[in-house]
Amino acid sequence: MAVEPNRSITVTGVGTASVTPDAVRISASVSSLSATNKDALSQASTAANSVRDFLKKSGISTKDYKTSSLSVYPEYNYTQDKGSVLAGYRATQSFSITIRKADTAGSIVDGMVAAGGDAVQINNVVPFLTSGTASTEQARAAAVADAKARANSYAKLLGVKLGRVITISEVSAPIYTFPSVAADKVSTMASTQIDLGEQDVTVTITVNWSLG
Repeated sequence: MAVEPNRSITVTGVGTASVTPDAVRISASVSSLSATNKDALSQASTAANSVRDFLKKSGISTKDYKTSSLSVYPEYNYTQDKGSVLAGYRATQSFSITIRKADTAGSIVDGMVAAGGDAVQINNVVPFLTSGTASTEQARAAAVADAKARANSYAKLLGVKLGRVITISEVSAPIYTFPSVAADKVSTMASTQIDLGEQDVTVTITVNWSLG
C-alpha cells in the first residue's frame, strides 16, 4: 500500500504598522576659524559649552548628548594668482543629541542656535521611536493575517483544505523606516517646527501549513 506523501504549503506574509515617533535625534556641530590652532579650538569650545549649558537648563540629561567628533586643521583659500593661501585654522566639534520629548525638538534647535550663535550648525534631524515593542506586535499580527490569507487563497484555488501550522519563522528583524528632516538653516524670524510624520515598522514571516 502506497503511503501518501505529506503535503504542505509555504507562504510569506508581510505586515506593516505606522506610528508617530516619540523622540528626535539631532546632529549638530560648532565651528570656528581663527589665526591659530589654539584660538580656533578655544572659540569652538566656548560655543560648545554654551550649547551644553543650554541643554542642561532645558532638562536634557548628559547621557543623551555626546561628542561624535573633534577636529582642528588648517583651512586654505585658493586664488588663481596666488594658489593656496592659508585662511586660518578651523576647529569643529560635532554632537549627537537625543530629545526624548519629540514635541520640544523645534524649541531645542532654536535654543541651541541662540546659545552658540553663528558657530552652531544643525546638520540633521531624525525622528525615531524609543521603543518599538507595541508597533512591532501590530506588524507581526498583520504579517500573520497576510500569510494566512495567502495560504487560504492558494488552498481554495487548489481545492484542498488548510491544516495546522508546521513551522513559522521571522525572515528578518523588524525594519524601521523613519523620516529624516534636514535643518541646516534656522530662521530667527519664526520658531522651528520639526514635522514628525509617521514611522513604518515592517515584519516579514514565512509560514508552512499542512494541507488536508
